[in-house]
Amino acid sequence: MIKKFKLIKDEDGVGVVWFALSFIAVIFIAGLAIDGGRLYETKSELRKAADAAVLSGAQNLTLSDSFVTDLVNQILAAHNEQGSLKDLPQITHQVDESKVTVTLERSVPLYFMKLFGFSSTPVSITSSAAIYPLIKTTGIVPFGIDESMITSDPDLYNKTVELKVDSGDEVYGNFGIEALSGVGGKLYEDALMYGYDSDIDVSDPNNPVIIDTQTGNVQQKTVKGVNYRISQSPYAEGDTSHMDDPRIITILVYTPYKVTTNQLKSIKVIDFAYFYLDQPMSKTDSTVKGHFIRMVGKGIGKKGAFDAGAYGVKLVE
Repeated sequence: MIKKFKLIKDEDGVGVVWFALSFIAVIFIAGLAIDGGRLYETKSELRKAADAAVLSGAQNLTLSDSFVTDLVNQILAAHNEQGSLKDLPQITHQVDESKVTVTLERSVPLYFMKLFGFSSTPVSITSSAAIYPLIKTTGIVPFGIDESMITSDPDLYNKTVELKVDSGDEVYGNFGIEALSGVGGKLYEDALMYGYDSDIDVSDPNNPVIIDTQTGNVQQKTVKGVNYRISQSPYAEGDTSHMDDPRIITILVYTPYKVTTNQLKSIKVIDFAYFYLDQPMSKTDSTVKGHFIRMVGKGIGKKGAFDAGAYGVKLVE
């Protein structure tokens, strides 16, 4: 009986030790959970702010670097994270990629982990967004430009251009109008006024997008469509900084696909371009006057795609 009593007392002592160790382990795990939750929350907040800043900045990479930097700082300030900016926003321009990068860092105080000698820890986030030539977009109007005109004219984006759109101008190598929604004057007019309501995707070279050219006399419908767009613009004339401006139209960049007796019958779409409508058309005009612009718009971009000045933005880190 005495030996049995001593064994029970010994087991009680071991139980106390195990209870103490278990209690410490529970406190340690609770500390990890609570402080870990704070670190995760902080990281999520920094990620949200950093992604918003670089996406907004990248959408303006076709403008000045100082404008991009100012915009990044404005977005960070709106998220109360400007003080977390570790370094100045990094802006790089390469042949096939323009990119903006920010790094945010915040010191997070720890509570339970102080018991083990850890009072705080830094949390750092790096985020980048880049722009690439569009390979998929929507809202396109039924105008087109031969890709050779872009590659052969380095001054194309710095001068007034006349898009030839009358029925006699759809010859090989010239600007032309396309039957996006099908052949017919009403379909052409609607697509010009409001934009084609389906996506065009040129990402798959094994599945090319082939579109017929528009036939018939659509000169008056062109006048109506162009003047309607200009009349709907809420912005000052010449202000090309607003992607939602009806005066900025998305047109097709193509290579000739089917040519018969020097007349272009169909095209293969390879990319997209943005064109600003400079002035209304008169009833006798057969050309649309404006200029090409470089801009980030809606849609998906891809590194290495043909570059005609229309870009999509993408998070890359």
